[in-house]
Amino acid sequence: MVDDLSTLEPPAPLPVADGLFSLAPEAAHLNHGSYGAVPVPVQRVQERLRVEHELDPDGFFADLPDRIAGARTRIAAELGTDPGRLALVANVTEAVAIALDTVPLAPGDRILVTDHGYGAVNQAAARKAAETGAELVVAPVPLDAPDEESVREAVLAAVDGRTAVAVLDRISSLTARTVAAPRLVAELRERGVTTVVDGAHAPGMLPAPVDPSADFWFGNLHKWAFAPRATGVLAVSPEWTARVRPLALSWEHHRGFPACVEWRGTCDYTPWLAAPAGFELLRGLGQEAVAGHNAALAGYGQRVLVERAGLRPLPASPGVWMRTVRLPAGRSDTEAQTRALLAELWRRYAIRATGRPGPDGGGLLRVSAQLYNRAAEYERLADALVELFKE
Repeated sequence: MVDDLSTLEPPAPLPVADGLFSLAPEAAHLNHGSYGAVPVPVQRVQERLRVEHELDPDGFFADLPDRIAGARTRIAAELGTDPGRLALVANVTEAVAIALDTVPLAPGDRILVTDHGYGAVNQAAARKAAETGAELVVAPVPLDAPDEESVREAVLAAVDGRTAVAVLDRISSLTARTVAAPRLVAELRERGVTTVVDGAHAPGMLPAPVDPSADFWFGNLHKWAFAPRATGVLAVSPEWTARVRPLALSWEHHRGFPACVEWRGTCDYTPWLAAPAGFELLRGLGQEAVAGHNAALAGYGQRVLVERAGLRPLPASPGVWMRTVRLPAGRSDTEAQTRALLAELWRRYAIRATGRPGPDGGGLLRVSAQLYNRAAEYERLADALVELFKE
């Protein structure tokens, strides 16, 4: 959807967010979508768990599988899904590896991804194709595709009778666009395609993040759901749960999914146990108020980058707390140029943002919006880019 950017105004800061984060105040943190920021109350919950762990490591591990199951049940309720089909994982990179290792593939099968897909996820699909003799098919989705329907048509145009698996973003990381909308996922399943949905940005942001019609769906909780890093979830449809292959065998393997996926021996499980506190905090702040604030602020951030820095906007998806703009030619056309630009933004202006070369070769810059952000930070970014582009 292409907004009338001139009408987008910054929202008033939410007073309930004051003092909620421990980020360095001199920096502009406009990249929440990559690593998140753990609110102070959730940090404290995790710290208490770490203290408990160190007081009696043996006792802590003794009943840990059951405590993990309890945390999973609470998280599943927040996500509106069945805890029996949900497993806790570290992140979506781990989850996609489990999903692709579970689905049987043969020479001649095709794995479909898009050129908006997250790099590590698309790489996992490419490796699986190479290992099995399958073919990786990359569906091109125009950067300026105006709406969800045009994205859907671009994906379906790449599907044929050999398409066995589709690995698609719910919200694409680089372009902040909806790709795997529920209608598209349902249509793919009707065509006999196994659907693997990367919902990295959905938990905490979207009101109904888990798509029940997806064969495999996964998301991160440490981005928008206020969980400690590294906390993710993998939801598996009932017809696949008995066939899930965990990345490593463990003492919980005999219990089947989800315990066989969750247990990985001597690891730090405190992020998972603290994750429900993030959802509780989000509810206490008022999820609708948070969503309204963040979506409006992201839109304003894009407006400022267009109006003050002369950048071209990418179409936005409703309700997404990130926005993307095109950078001038020659500024971020390669990975090396992008890294250098982002490093300069930090070194000279104390600004954190993210970007990558786009699928058409030009550079893209993405900004996020969270409760700790202010309108002036996007203005600061726009002015910094103007200075850098003059050099």
